[in-house]
Amino acid sequence: MTSPSPVTPLVFVTGGVVSSLGKGIAAASLAAILEARGLKVTMMKLDPYINVDPGTMSPFQHGEVYVTDDGAETDLDLGHYERFINVRLSGRNSITTGKIYESVIRKERRGDYLGATVQVIPHITDEIKRRIDEATQGFDVALVEIGGTVGDIESLPFLEAIRQIRTDRGADKAMFMHLTLVPYIAAAGELKTKPTQHSVKELRSIGIQPDVLLCRSEQPLPDGERRKIASFTNVPEKAVISAVDLDNIHKIPMWLHAQGLDEIVVDRLALAGKAAPSANLSEWLAVVDATEHPIDEVTIAVVGKYVDHKDAYKSVGEALKHGGIRQRTRVNLKWIESQDIERDGADRVLGKVDGILVPGGFGDRGFEGKVLVSRHAREQGIPYFGICYGMQAAVVDMARHVAGLEGANSTENDKQSPHPVIGLITEWRTSSGDVEKRDERSDLGGTMRLGLQEQRLKPGTKSRELYGKDVVGERHRHRYEFNNRYRTQLEDAGLVISAKSMDDLLVEMIELPNHPWFIACQAHPEFLSTPRGGHPLFVGFVRAAREHKAGGKLLKEASA
Repeated sequence: MTSPSPVTPLVFVTGGVVSSLGKGIAAASLAAILEARGLKVTMMKLDPYINVDPGTMSPFQHGEVYVTDDGAETDLDLGHYERFINVRLSGRNSITTGKIYESVIRKERRGDYLGATVQVIPHITDEIKRRIDEATQGFDVALVEIGGTVGDIESLPFLEAIRQIRTDRGADKAMFMHLTLVPYIAAAGELKTKPTQHSVKELRSIGIQPDVLLCRSEQPLPDGERRKIASFTNVPEKAVISAVDLDNIHKIPMWLHAQGLDEIVVDRLALAGKAAPSANLSEWLAVVDATEHPIDEVTIAVVGKYVDHKDAYKSVGEALKHGGIRQRTRVNLKWIESQDIERDGADRVLGKVDGILVPGGFGDRGFEGKVLVSRHAREQGIPYFGICYGMQAAVVDMARHVAGLEGANSTENDKQSPHPVIGLITEWRTSSGDVEKRDERSDLGGTMRLGLQEQRLKPGTKSRELYGKDVVGERHRHRYEFNNRYRTQLEDAGLVISAKSMDDLLVEMIELPNHPWFIACQAHPEFLSTPRGGHPLFVGFVRAAREHKAGGKLLKEASA
């Protein structure tokens, strides 16, 4: 008989007072420090909304949908996690109330509960605990972030589940870290600790006593306020950590490490036998140094349809900055609504920029503006990077304005198009060899081509040169594809298909050989970019923007 797997020590991260305090970044920063001490770390997010996943939620309301290798559509915080630690996460690392209830109801329908009355306790909380164990097994330590704010009715089952875990396993196997706000009241000229006191009181009323407090504030927490908070919340003074606003999120690991947060966790969870005596944060110091001492700067226009929501293109913005970090270049982002291009024209709206990126999206609103942007970049010799819908816009532009295919469009926007150069593929084979089918009537959440897919790069292309290898894997999230019936016509017009799926059926990347830098891809490479490593396409794009700004020749080269 095999012995049960050892229980992974857990750090539960909760938030209070207000939302959007930065639990995800704080948790990811702590995970980065623990990883820098040689520990094998993973992370997961428990979201209280009833949607099964954020895949069908509006970017205006929820922000970016992040995609993992296995094709899970998850909360954008998983992007923070993967950018801060060297672990590839999966759908198991993103749990929603919808997933939990869906699983429990399915079990009830099968009769798994033997006719028992199904209740929040124990059935829902047991399912939550099972999912946590499943996602964290085999690691030295795991950080589990609870979405929402303490006091929200939606998150109560998750909080009850983690309370039970602490009770069942003991203080050396589970600890609580609570992020709160310590606002500065200008009229009074002082920081106010009362919101933090009330937040902890709310948490304690449901049976959870924080072990660590991260106090978010505009300025460092004075010793007097730190002692006051410790006295009122029953948290040791050394565990009241100042989470000050910083101008660079990559400084956060060093800031938390300087206050001994990782040491508190290592001591509390008895990890000293596995952890290195100190954290090697040299890679993070190099990232900060490259960010703060640039040798160049460029302005990149990001033309999308969700630009009013700052988190809708979170990974794209971060990946562009990472591309700059790799060559000590500050990347200034100019966010542009694609409908403004339709109304006022590309010349007027774009102004003088060094590069143009068109990210993904769905639906016909603003699509014509993206097509106009592609044409503008193509004709003016401005570096262009199209991602997903940005590639489809470039294909439509080439079809209409170069290949002479009048009325060319995507069937997503015009089902009667005489030249449907982009269409809904009805059958395709997954990486595991399974055949998936879809049509217009399929559920939106089940019609995507999702997750990591391998593609073969064409020798002699700029794309192949940038990647430096013949076969690469990139994450996908889209429904529509390049229509193979138009391959020959578009290639004759000058379009180069620089990457295709391994079975040669799907067009993955395109480029223009007689352009300084015009590359577009069907996948979402931004999901695999990190501040410490960057991504070949984003690094190449930023370098091309620098060259464009410098009139074709860089004055100085450097790497981070």
